[in-house]
Amino acid sequence: MSAPVLVALAKSPADLEIARTSQWYRVPKRSFKWVRRSWPPQWLAFYLPRAFGAEAYTIAYYAPVIGVREVPRCILFPNEPKDARSAQPYLQLLLGPLQTLPRPIVSLRRRRILFIHTSWDRLTTARELNDLYSESPLEDRLWGEFRDLKIAAERQEAVRVGRSTYFLDFAIYCQGGKIDVEADGDSFHANPTKAAADNLRDNALVARGWRVLRFSTRQINSTARDYCLRTVGDTINQLGGLAPLPEASYQVGHQFGLFAVPNRT
Repeated sequence: MSAPVLVALAKSPADLEIARTSQWYRVPKRSFKWVRRSWPPQWLAFYLPRAFGAEAYTIAYYAPVIGVREVPRCILFPNEPKDARSAQPYLQLLLGPLQTLPRPIVSLRRRRILFIHTSWDRLTTARELNDLYSESPLEDRLWGEFRDLKIAAERQEAVRVGRSTYFLDFAIYCQGGKIDVEADGDSFHANPTKAAADNLRDNALVARGWRVLRFSTRQINSTARDYCLRTVGDTINQLGGLAPLPEASYQVGHQFGLFAVPNRT
């Protein structure tokens, strides 16, 4: 099995500098539920947001994780004024030397993320951010079909509706709307309790303007290029075609040949 990798947000250049010079990264203990799937990671990679300028919305740096310890915030930042946050517990990941990927992994839609669970194999072969996700073989199969057809889908997109946050298997943004594509494992979604929760979730998303398409294991494995992809393609066309990528992503997308880029108007 490939070594587990946690991709984490470096909120600012100062955070990346801490990883480079002091060789550690912090996760608030209250956030452990979001990282435990990859715990303990053998590698930590950094997603860089807008504050990083020309390197923004890429994963370019990574480091081995050589240890983990639980410490209060005041140990991490001894020069901060003592206040209510000082005693808050953190998981401190002790790192080896910071290293650079041969080619940055880009987010063409310039997403906001906190964590991605992935593997060493995926980190070293990914062409873009969505290649890192490994939720299920069924989703991987459908993602491969989308990628081959250059359909720009975002995997595990977080959508906030009221007090709930839903993670969509695939979010496709179109000129005239949004599509949520769900790859439903037959045994998992045959559960009546899960089916009822899916119904509430789908209704909430539809009320916010999403088109929800659900495909079963049999449909994806047997007829992906026939029924599933035709249905997705027809829905994209009904909604006016794919929405354009952010301006800064056109050159990157063209350079790597990742996705079909709609004409700008």
